[in-house]
Amino acid sequence: MRIFAYIFMGLTIFITVFQLALAFGAPLGEFTMGGKFPGKLPGKMRVAALIQIIILMLFAALVISKAGIALESFLGIAKIGIWFVSVFFVLGSVANLSSTSKKERFIMGPLNIIALICTFMVAIS
Repeated sequence: MRIFAYIFMGLTIFITVFQLALAFGAPLGEFTMGGKFPGKLPGKMRVAALIQIIILMLFAALVISKAGIALESFLGIAKIGIWFVSVFFVLGSVANLSSTSKKERFIMGPLNIIALICTFMVAIS
């Protein structure tokens, strides 16, 4: 189970760096939001990227707690919360794989599926 948590953490680091890049104006808009904002994201979407980082950190805390890696005091919450994380990645996978942006579909879609598999494996263990 821990291997899945570590894979999830690696993905979380990658996606966090990506979200930071978006928030600071990197021209990567084609990889998110259905490619609606090619190039730099507008200001409100940059704020949304920062909010996504906070959400990812919460998800990471739940995953590592449930996997028994750290944050043992959150285990009670993590046992339930991990299922919300899994559902989030189900919805994210559907959204990314059905995106009108080819780049989002082929890069973010598979990353979401890997994150989903990892959170599900941690959830059922």
